[in-house]
Amino acid sequence: MKTIIIGLISVSDRAFTGVYEDKNTLILKKWLNNAIITPFNLECRLVPDEKHLIKQTICQLVDKCNCNLIFTMGGTGPAKRDVTPDATLAIADRELPGFGEQMRQISLQFVPTAVLSRQVGVIRNKSLIINLPGQTKSIRETLEGVKDEKGNVKIHGIFSSIPYCLELLNNPSIETNPNIIVSFHP
Repeated sequence: MKTIIIGLISVSDRAFTGVYEDKNTLILKKWLNNAIITPFNLECRLVPDEKHLIKQTICQLVDKCNCNLIFTMGGTGPAKRDVTPDATLAIADRELPGFGEQMRQISLQFVPTAVLSRQVGVIRNKSLIINLPGQTKSIRETLEGVKDEKGNVKIHGIFSSIPYCLELLNNPSIETNPNIIVSFHP
């Protein structure tokens, strides 16, 4: 069985310059280690909010490191420096609008400002690239979705669709921990 390769790109001017620690990568690593049963390798990068550097990093992870799945974190808002979606769309072969729509739907359950998010999901070659929010709490929420007080799923998280999407793109299969996220296969 081929090991899946997941790229993590944290986009932050302040974390890149050392003003504060990049907690997003740590949170996402921990979540992935708990949610994915299948063996996987990680390629992690920290870049400033610079469109050309984000594009270059995504292309490197897809074209050179052969990442099957890439998550960016941060830079998805309306501010002038928030250019992650622009960089992602610039290197994409195709867009998967449902990922952005679902992430906004989930986040709207927690904050009204979710409508300001410009997150996207795209395909480059056979890699799936998804822009996650830049807040650590929001990363988990968008991946897992919204559950009621009994733990029943009210709104599916985006990760429930990722294993099937990767299979459709001829990538290795991912088995998930059902206590964290149940992956959907028709």
